[in-house]
Parts: sequence; structure tokens; C-alpha cells
Amino acid sequence: EVCATDVGVCLVRTERLAPPPSAKARRLVEQARVELAEYLQGKRTFFAVPVDLSRVPAFQRRVLEVARRIPFGEVRAYAWVAERIRHPRAVRAVGTALGRNPVPLIVPCHRVLRSDGGVGGYLFGTRVKDRLLALERSTPVLEGCATTRIVCRVGCVHGRYMRPENRVVFASVADARSVGYRPCKVCRPAAAA
Repeated sequence: EVCATDVGVCLVRTERLAPPPSAKARRLVEQARVELAEYLQGKRTFFAVPVDLSRVPAFQRRVLEVARRIPFGEVRAYAWVAERIRHPRAVRAVGTALGRNPVPLIVPCHRVLRSDGGVGGYLFGTRVKDRLLALERSTPVLEGCATTRIVCRVGCVHGRYMRPENRVVFASVADARSVGYRPCKVCRPAAAA
């Protein structure tokens, strides 16, 4: 279930949550549900729904903002996150902050592993974390349209209008540019790379 304020999504959990009070929050909840379903089906590589972390302590918010910028299909160590928030010895605190992530998947704490390569903990369990990482490894990140010559991140609104026979998968924006494609102005894959 998903919960939202008028600012953005503030909670993702497996148990039933109370319905949001405002129409704007209900729209954000519905957007988050659609994007989460697309992600879990391998049809989305990023989340466009806004997130509201205003109720999260400052240290945890900094940790979650760093985790949010880890690219789809990539992983980082807890120590890497600790260095990025300028607390290199706060590795355990980083793990605790990620373990209390109110919006897992949308803020991809599953992309953070132990320094020895071990999976580490996860709110929904290590088996789910392994499955999410496997899903990301097997999902293409970029797709281009042969007729428009535009390359998008998987999950972009433009991808819905691409015919299967016109869909081209790319590993990077540089690969797409090398054959004459330009980055989408909506999902901005060059900015995410």
C-alpha cells in the first residue's frame, strides 16, 4: 500500500493503510501504484512520482537522497553512502537509516550492499532484495524509437506509444547518440546517466 501527502509519496508498505485525505494525495497514491507495478513488471526504470521526506530526520533524509541517486541496475556499498553524506565512519547508521526507509523501491535502498558484496538487510527480506537486484540486472535501461530517433528511460510516457517493431534497446545514451538518436526532453536519460 502507498500513502501520500499533497507534497508526495511518504510511505510504502505491504499492509493496508488509511486512504489519503486530499484529492491531490489520492492522485499521487494512484501514480505511485501504477509506477510501482510497472517497475515490478520490468517496464519502468525510474520513478517520477514526488516523494515527501519532510517527516524523516535530517540524517536519514540525507542518506535517502544519496540512495535515491543510485542508478537503476547499479549497486553501491553502505560505506559509499556514508562517504557521500560526509560521515565515512557512520556505516552502521547508514544501514539503520536505509532500514527505516519509508518509501522502499521509490527510494532504492535495495541497491545498497555490504562492502564485502553481501546483500545486507532489507525491509522486505533478503530474498526480495535479491529478486529486485536480479530484476534490475535483466531489465534494459534505455529504449529508443526508430521512427522518432528519440531515446528514453524505460518507463517514460513516450514509451507507451512506441510500436514493438520500432523499439530499439540501448545500453547508454552515448550508444544511442552514436547512431543518431537524441535524448528525450521529458525523462532526460542523459541527466540520469
